[in-house]
Amino acid sequence: MATAKKVSVLVLWFAIVCNYVGAAPRPRVRPVAGPDIYRGKNVAKDSLLPGEKVVNVMSLGAKPDGKFDCTEAFMGAWREACHSNVQARLLIPRGTFLVSTMFFAGPCQTPGPVTIQVIGTVLATGDISDYVNGEWLMFRDIAGIKLIGGGIFDGNGKAAWQFSQNCEADPTNQCVRSPSSIYFSNVTNGIIQNIKSVNPKGFHFFITNSANIRLRLLRLTAPDTSPNTDGLHVSHSINVKISKSTIETGDDCISMIQGVTNVAIKRVRCGPGHGISIGSLGKYPDEIEVRDVRVMRTTLIGTDNGLRIKTWPDKYQGAASKITFSNITMENVKNPIIIDQEYECQPNCQKKPSLVKLSDIIFRNIKGTTISPVAVDLRCSKQFPCQNVRLENIDLQLGATPTGSRCTNIKPIYVGLQKPPPCA
Repeated sequence: MATAKKVSVLVLWFAIVCNYVGAAPRPRVRPVAGPDIYRGKNVAKDSLLPGEKVVNVMSLGAKPDGKFDCTEAFMGAWREACHSNVQARLLIPRGTFLVSTMFFAGPCQTPGPVTIQVIGTVLATGDISDYVNGEWLMFRDIAGIKLIGGGIFDGNGKAAWQFSQNCEADPTNQCVRSPSSIYFSNVTNGIIQNIKSVNPKGFHFFITNSANIRLRLLRLTAPDTSPNTDGLHVSHSINVKISKSTIETGDDCISMIQGVTNVAIKRVRCGPGHGISIGSLGKYPDEIEVRDVRVMRTTLIGTDNGLRIKTWPDKYQGAASKITFSNITMENVKNPIIIDQEYECQPNCQKKPSLVKLSDIIFRNIKGTTISPVAVDLRCSKQFPCQNVRLENIDLQLGATPTGSRCTNIKPIYVGLQKPPPCA
């Protein structure tokens, strides 16, 4: 990267740090969804609106050779599209465009949502020092945005994975997480559709403090050995819909943590990876409850876990309720159904019980195959036993060998077929 470009990036990060990191921490609050402008509309169809302005990144100096640093050209194109008084879209045409960390800041002036149409490949720079204190592509304070086009975001993460730290398993809260490829914060009415993400340095997508977000027709890929490459990570967000996507990655296909409300996940194909997780919860003080999560008609193949809720022992209070997993197919999944309130503390955990309250959880119509002799593993808190957990029509097979169940501090409600058999 040229010296002038490095200086501009440093100035940008200084502004971000001063505004967001240097300020006194504020307690998290659940976001307000507001009107869903996409409700009842066919969001799958894209067409150029009458009079819509198209800002091609190449008109601002970008070169599609995968070598020239296009960061300034992309930022110039975003400013032109975002601050247009008429409807506008930013166009990334065919070719490979190398860019460093970028901050797509709103609010925008366009009458309707800004469209970013990605046809080519956006390639991240490989030097991990370019991403100090931040993500790769950050979208913040935007009311209405579409990220579409069938193109590819290549996080160029292979060289960075050796520096990755396991922040999920770090009880000190001091871990520095690798940068996500796409980061949405304080975004309302957002669509991410028909996009491919490959080899991110950290998460493929990180959605936080946002509302009315739709993620559809995504293809997210990274090796099963890539560390902390969650497919979709959601926190402090409301009204999130995830559908018709394939996720093959090295960590959770989808992970949801505190402050998540009204999430619908359906027709997702997950694997390899660590499955679909709620948590870990109870790691931080004053966590906001996870509520109203529905996972439907989803397939998990060869994952380390299937459907998992995990909370920390000996930490902070929290809660998760109204969680439903229904019509799930599993193929050779290691831990198909698991509630783990002894996260990172087993076997024979001697720490104080988890303070996270879990209630109103349903596992319904879960079928397929497992490689684990314990297919249903429900380990709840001694201080706050799980309440109203239902298992309806569970059919999990381990070849010709019977599978088993384990239950601790919980009295499950059983309905219909139960393979493995209920806990004694």
